[in-house]
Amino acid sequence: MSRMLTLIKRAPVPLRQRLVESLYVEAMVLADEAYGCFAAERPAVDVVADAALRIGFACESLKTTTRLMHVIAWLLNQRAIFAGEVRADADPATLALGEAASVDWAVASLFPEPVQVIMAASERLFERIAAIDAAPSRPMFPPPVRHMLQDIAARL
Repeated sequence: MSRMLTLIKRAPVPLRQRLVESLYVEAMVLADEAYGCFAAERPAVDVVADAALRIGFACESLKTTTRLMHVIAWLLNQRAIFAGEVRADADPATLALGEAASVDWAVASLFPEPVQVIMAASERLFERIAAIDAAPSRPMFPPPVRHMLQDIAARL
């Protein structure tokens, strides 16, 4: 019975917060997979005589990891907002997703398939996060409730 009361007392987690938590796990898994994939494929690319291909691999792997770090940083900011560690009305420039370079598929098409899969997944994840970041945030309370709360606070 006490377990049931604990479940009832627990406040529901807002949908956006659940989405951020899910995307955070996805981003961390993808970052780990990217690290493993790039580390595994680098020796195969390094033995290729074509210096341009080796440089292209280095650049594209750096762009992919940077893209993932932008995503993870944005998600960590969102988690900090939910935890009350950062104000939601903080400077938007510090909370924004930021820019990330796209994959140069003319170069990346020469890489092994597992690398291409990771690069494409990182671009899709970045696009999803960018769409969430660009969506207008709804106020926590509807305007009438907000005014009522301000009135109560002013009276206290």
